[in-house]
Amino acid sequence: MQNQSIVLASSSLYRQQLLQKLTLDFTCASPNIDEQAHTNETAPQLALRLAKEKALALTEQYPSHIIIASDQVAMLNGKQLCKPGNKETTIQQLQASSGKSIAFHTSLCVLNSATNSLKTDIDCCTVHFKKLSKQEITHYVELEKPYHCAGGFKSEGLGIALFERIEGDDPNALIGLPLIKLIGLLKEFDISVL
Repeated sequence: MQNQSIVLASSSLYRQQLLQKLTLDFTCASPNIDEQAHTNETAPQLALRLAKEKALALTEQYPSHIIIASDQVAMLNGKQLCKPGNKETTIQQLQASSGKSIAFHTSLCVLNSATNSLKTDIDCCTVHFKKLSKQEITHYVELEKPYHCAGGFKSEGLGIALFERIEGDDPNALIGLPLIKLIGLLKEFDISVL
């Protein structure tokens, strides 16, 4: 087990809660980067680039640390979904998703800031939505208020009732941090969670 301090490059409460599952000591820092997509950048390319930029943005502040960064890009019918931010937009997003599928690309970057060695990976997960009535969507949104969640739902909560099925390797990736892949990347930096 390496004794370098771990930093999660995120202010997301969801990512913090996921990383806590691994019982590692870590601190959090919010990287300040421009998250705009580049021209002709695919969703996986965007997610991977943003995770790398988040990790690299903290190297000066944390010069001898293991920095973990992640980003998620959600795509519906070839268009990127953003965090809806309010009730109306959340309802609109879920109405657009009704009976359709959203692809979630959740990237990961682990950086040793002392050596500038970094490793990346990406998890792709597809959520297939049930056909939902406006009443069902509105009721869900009023109960859970998932305004700050990509896609407008919380799969770890009542949002699971919106789905026909989920295709993917790691349910944690959908929440925002692919733990199975993270455990593998940490092992490459001599950090074992067991």
